[in-house]
Amino acid sequence: MFKKVGTILLLGWLLFIQTSHAVQLRKVTDTSHVCMVNNEVMGKPQIPVKVGEQTYYGCCKMCEGTLKKDRKARYSIDPVSGREVDKAKAIIGVKPDGGVLYFENERNFQAFTLK
Repeated sequence: MFKKVGTILLLGWLLFIQTSHAVQLRKVTDTSHVCMVNNEVMGKPQIPVKVGEQTYYGCCKMCEGTLKKDRKARYSIDPVSGREVDKAKAIIGVKPDGGVLYFENERNFQAFTLK
């Protein structure tokens, strides 16, 4: 009996955690305001960093160097598909705390916000 109740409570809590982000995530309309190293919206245009044909953004000279040298700083994992996504091509969602998530397409962004 107690095991069933505990399992039900745990499942309810996990469902709450999964759905609580749905209302809070909004799409970033100006990606130049995102520091793609710190993964945060900074509220003003950041330093554009050209790597190949893509443009990334960093908040300082250190971030600029990191974006140029470190491929891992230019890519993230889409939280819906689990696939790698190029931050310069991503749909970016911002959380209330200013942190961002990167999505490979609009469909995944919508799927995440509707969970």
